[in-house]
Order: sequence, then structure tokens, then C-alpha cells
Amino acid sequence: MQTSRVIALTGLAMLAFAGNSLLCRLALKQTSLDASSFTTLRLVSGALVLWLIVRVRHGKPMAGGNWWSALALFAYAAGFSFAYVHLPAATGALLLFGAVQATMFAYGLTRGERFSRPQLIGLLLALGGLVGLLLPGLSAPPPLGSVLMLGAGVAWGVYSLRGRGAGDATLVTAGNFMRAAPMAGLLSLLLWGQTTFDTAGIVYAVASGAVASGLGYTVWYTVLPALKATHAATVQLSVPVLAALGGVLFLGESITVRLVLASAAILGGIALVILEKR
Repeated sequence: MQTSRVIALTGLAMLAFAGNSLLCRLALKQTSLDASSFTTLRLVSGALVLWLIVRVRHGKPMAGGNWWSALALFAYAAGFSFAYVHLPAATGALLLFGAVQATMFAYGLTRGERFSRPQLIGLLLALGGLVGLLLPGLSAPPPLGSVLMLGAGVAWGVYSLRGRGAGDATLVTAGNFMRAAPMAGLLSLLLWGQTTFDTAGIVYAVASGAVASGLGYTVWYTVLPALKATHAATVQLSVPVLAALGGVLFLGESITVRLVLASAAILGGIALVILEKR
């Protein structure tokens, strides 16, 4: 794959990932759509797009994925949506990314992976940034939203770990989306009394599922084989930054000193761990 194409597709995938935070926050802040409906619409529309992609590419029904991975995907999507009822886009993206990486690092440690001294410094720096962001104060994010987003990050970390070596990534993701969609539908039924619909909110949710999730993951998995492992991990550091910029430009959110310092600590610490990997 040509270098220019790799760069363009990688940038497009990162924009899509950041777009999920912006679209969710737009729907839940500026429309009356509820969080459970957003989750359902996102997973259903993502499943449909991925199903179409699989049919075009493989010409056969989906055979990838499994129910445990689908449950982790659903837990991530639901926690993500309900967290953004309370959190700004930038803070949510940072908490999500930090929790995902912490889950991956913790798994590595339990499997006997040993960190070098710079990696340990990076890990402590990232954890300190998360703690600093969550400490009580005027600019601290709401506790409920923070817990929900951290839980979403752990779920996505588990989902990612389960997906390692599972075969064709697009095929597996499509199968998991198809399984997770009914779970989200059941959640919406359980919360039917709190359901509210909004045309603009529905558009945002479908865009999040079909474009930012379905097409975004497909683009990412297409370009991923052309990237070194450290490059693939490092480039994802841009997602919280892109979400923060989008929150300022499109949502009128402000960037606090606490958020800037926490972002520098978390992203810098994670970068140190990743770049020291052999």
C-alpha cells in the first residue's frame, strides 16, 4: 500500500473514532434522544453497514464473532452513551482511552510481561494523570459519568484483547455487532418509559454507527496491516486530542487547565510505554 494512502486512511480512521465522541455528545446534549436509543441505533446501523461490507467482500453470510465478545461490545457502547449524558467530549474521550490502555497494560502484566524502567515511569505518569483528572474540585468531571466511561473503556479493552488472532477483523467485528444489536434493543425495551426520540438525534446516532463505527473500523482494519505495531498504537493517541478540538469547535466546550495537564500526563505516559516496547 502506498505511503500516502496509508497516511490518508489512518487519518480518516482517527477522525472517525474521534467523531463517535462528538456525535454522541451532540445527540445527547443538543437533542432529546435518550442514551439507550442512541446505543441501539448506533449498534443496529453499524451492524447493517458491516453486514453489507462483508456481503460485498466475501459474498457469504457472517460467521465471525462470538457472544462473549458481543457482550463486551455492548457494555462498551452502553457505558459510552450513558457517560456522555454527563461528560464533555474531550474528557470522555480521554477517560475512555486511558481505561482501554490501562486494561491492556494490566493484561500484559498478568501474562508475565515485564516493563522496563521508562515504561514503569510512563505507566505511573498515565495513572497519575487519571487520578489528577478525577480528583474532586470545581473542574472535576461528574463522578457518575466518569465511572461509566471508565467501565466502557475496560469493556473495550476486553473486547480488543478477545479479538486478537480471531481471524478477519472486519468479519469478526460484523458478527459481534450483529449479536450486540439485540442486546441494545432489549435495553431500550427495559427503559421504554424513559425513551425520547428526536430526528436530529437519530441522524447523529445512525452516523455514529454507520459511518464513524462501521466504516471507521473497516478503514482501520484495512490500513492496520501496513502499520508497525508501535505506530498503530501511537497514532491512536491523537483520538482524544481530535475529540477535544472537535468539542471546542462544534460543541462550544472549554478546555480547562486540569484537562490539559491530565491529557499531557496520560497521553505522554502511554506514549512512553508504547514507544519503549520491543
